[in-house]
Amino acid sequence: MVIFKGIVMKTIKASEFKAKCLQLMNEVADSGDSIVITKNGQPVAQLCPVISRPLTLAGSHKGKINIVGDIVGTLGETWDAECSSS
Repeated sequence: MVIFKGIVMKTIKASEFKAKCLQLMNEVADSGDSIVITKNGQPVAQLCPVISRPLTLAGSHKGKINIVGDIVGTLGETWDAECSSS
């Protein structure tokens, strides 16, 4: 195990990584956790999942937010507001 920026990461020897590469890639993709690859006990590489981000924020919450009730209608309360134009 290696601690990187306060996160504990699984480590694996380069020779073991070579033998189990495809299996480890699937594991990382499924779990979202990174794996540090070591050579002679020293970290040399990191296998981490690809994080896809939308190009824009527009539509990024589609399907994640539910509107309950009427958000356009009045609240049924009177509101006194003054407009001062100078």
